[in-house]
Amino acid sequence: MMLPRPLGGNTALATVALLVALALASLSVDSTEGQLASYQLTTCPGKTTCSQCIQTTNCRWCKMPNFTHPRCHGQIEKYCPEEYTVDPSNEFLLLQGRELTKASRRTALDGQSERESYYSSSHYQSSSSHSYQQSSSASSYESESSAGSIVQISPQRVSLRLRLNEAYRFNVNYAQAEDYPVDLYYLMDLSKSMEDDKTILSTLGADLASEMRKITSNFRLGFGSFVDKVLMPYVSTVPKKLEHPCDGCNAPYGYLHHMSLGSDSNLFTQEVQRANVSGNLDAPEGGFDAIMQAIVCREQIGWREKARRLLLFSTDAGFHYAGDGKLGGVITPNDGECHLDHNGRYTHSTAQDYPSISQINLKVKQNAINVIFAVTAEELSVYEKLSRLVEGSSAAKLSNDSSNIVSLVREQYNKISSSVEMKDNRTDNVIDVKYYSRCRNTSSQLQQTNRCEGLKVGDVVTFEAHITLLQCPSDPRDWHQVLQIYPVGINESLTVDIEMLCSCDCEQPTDPEYRERADECSQSGTYKCGVCECDGNYHGQRCECSATDSLLEPGMVDACRMSNSSDECSGRGQCVCGVCVCERRPNPEEVIEGRYCECDNFSCDRPGGLLCSGPDHGRCVCGQCECRDGWTGPACDCRASNESCIPPEGGELCSGHGTCECGTCRCTVTEDGRYTGRYCEKCPTCSGRCNEFKHCVQCQQYQTGPLANAEDCASNCTLFVPVPVKKVTIDEERNDNKCTFYDDDDCRFEFSYNDSDQDKVVVTAQEERECPPKVFMLGIALAVIAAVVLIGMAVLLLWKVLTSIHDRREFARFEKERMMAKWDTGENPIYKQATTTFKNPTYAGK
Repeated sequence: MMLPRPLGGNTALATVALLVALALASLSVDSTEGQLASYQLTTCPGKTTCSQCIQTTNCRWCKMPNFTHPRCHGQIEKYCPEEYTVDPSNEFLLLQGRELTKASRRTALDGQSERESYYSSSHYQSSSSHSYQQSSSASSYESESSAGSIVQISPQRVSLRLRLNEAYRFNVNYAQAEDYPVDLYYLMDLSKSMEDDKTILSTLGADLASEMRKITSNFRLGFGSFVDKVLMPYVSTVPKKLEHPCDGCNAPYGYLHHMSLGSDSNLFTQEVQRANVSGNLDAPEGGFDAIMQAIVCREQIGWREKARRLLLFSTDAGFHYAGDGKLGGVITPNDGECHLDHNGRYTHSTAQDYPSISQINLKVKQNAINVIFAVTAEELSVYEKLSRLVEGSSAAKLSNDSSNIVSLVREQYNKISSSVEMKDNRTDNVIDVKYYSRCRNTSSQLQQTNRCEGLKVGDVVTFEAHITLLQCPSDPRDWHQVLQIYPVGINESLTVDIEMLCSCDCEQPTDPEYRERADECSQSGTYKCGVCECDGNYHGQRCECSATDSLLEPGMVDACRMSNSSDECSGRGQCVCGVCVCERRPNPEEVIEGRYCECDNFSCDRPGGLLCSGPDHGRCVCGQCECRDGWTGPACDCRASNESCIPPEGGELCSGHGTCECGTCRCTVTEDGRYTGRYCEKCPTCSGRCNEFKHCVQCQQYQTGPLANAEDCASNCTLFVPVPVKKVTIDEERNDNKCTFYDDDDCRFEFSYNDSDQDKVVVTAQEERECPPKVFMLGIALAVIAAVVLIGMAVLLLWKVLTSIHDRREFARFEKERMMAKWDTGENPIYKQATTTFKNPTYAGK
């Protein structure tokens, strides 16, 4: 008998960790299953009709007569025979699946051959996880010579039956065909400022055609020009100016089609040479009028059905758009129709306003045209923003004389043809489509993307389309819709015929058990799917009660309570003949339902004011958010996976500097500093390699610091040479790092470094340090002393002046009072002598 060997310390810890992980995983699974079971027990039984039931996730309906259990249940198979269970599932039918032209790869469909999966069009496949794939071997190349037989997207038409909130997955394959036809229509601004460009273009027509024929032998070229509306204030309406707006100029016009698409490059050169420039007043041009006509006038321009259509728009000015026509008195909106006469002139230039950007975008999508805006450097930023709003368009820099037009067209065509972007025509929140692909890296995991780049002729790219029915339209006529999935700029598409499973077959009059005014319903309702749908004011399981009855039988009110302690009909309805009639909300989209009116679709959490975080995240079912794939949480506001917390280049979760919460990185604060960024990959307060590069930047750029000596600097700083710039800026996408320091002279200097490339460090440094101005202390001291002396002297002088003025005033007042005195100045009027003399009147002097 062999005894188990004791585990070592590390092995024991690993075993314990494994057991804990397994236990947690088991708890997680049990928790998920418990939540699902709880959801099925609480939500499903509240659905009273078959259509309501199948529109609820994981709910099934039992249509068996005299069924005593809740008819809508998540585990109905325990009580209901299979033949009576209504549980529709997604169904897929391939209608048309021609092979890709010159595809070079072979894939399999669940072990079946490609032809088997392609042409068994009469067979439905029912699954929510079915993955349709196309393959074709190298020996099965197609050798069609005509453009009409070229196939670049497969399949071409499928049919889907979708149940609510159950995603269906299937593959869409794309491959760029070899020698695919190209139509290039050159639309040129012929205002006076483009005169030199026209001259150059007339000599480059043959070179342009020759360069494009290196890419495809089936190339055609056309030419048109534009100026602006012949109205004030766009052009001068002075009669003389209308004939010759400038020296050597022809009369102005809106848009003129010169040459239809053709293979004669010499004719293109002649047409460009014959076209004369004209003039206008304001800076923007009427280019949108020309673009609209060049797109919608398919017959006049000569656009082919099976070709990559390029519209090259060349100008050195901005553009007028919808609303600008009011300046010239034109208020009629642009109708988006073709209005060219037999001479190729746009007849409605002065009758209709300019098109809007959305109109241009719509017509570009409808006609599968790639617009290339070739504009001068001054206007490039404006047209780059415009290209983001127009599907499949791009903007490129045109030299001032258009001499680089050949290389520009080649580069832009290669850019367009080497990438594919899948789009669809859905316009509402009824259907959701997500795209996943591995692009060219077949060994990688599926990534959510609708765009792949770096493609070559013959490369097959597979997109996995996930189509989900988000909600059932209120009008049954909208339960059948057609979805178009197409690669941008290619006039091919996959047509998806969608039938929404929003009702049960047993609810249709064609069902054998469907009976109107049935005996089972007391001849007051329709019997369908095992239950009665009562007419008018009748209620009850068998429509035995009338709403007009004034008296209720004993016990009927109790039938409207979930429990003895609960309110009648949950306080949100009236009990009529033992059946709850739920209240109606002012908003028809808000519904109170359930046997006891206990459920609603509006009382769920509303983060950001959006019910269950919006229809793309989830929907409200019986007061709880039912999250869609990829979202979780009570309000469906958290991503279900942590993939959004992993940097694109890979690595640890949140770069190892944070935790992933609700699909978002919550960065931590460490002793080194605070981490920031989407993936906690940045740390502005961390020193990083700033201190490592500091002294080298000082000595190399400013000849300062500990390594200011030339020999020390040369021997210690060999990793990089800083590039001087006026202002240091960083590019976050390139993971640049910015450093700021103050040196011994109290001067501030900045530099940035990028060490993404392990073999090379790129450093950019500020040209000059920002130093405080030098201070002359002796001068300041002398100035202060002089200022004190001067201020003292000024104070003394002021005191002397003031006292002098005061004395003068006092003396003047004294003089004035003295002059006004009325007594003799030689006698004191208040003096009295000490003696008094009296005369004797009788004394006669003897």
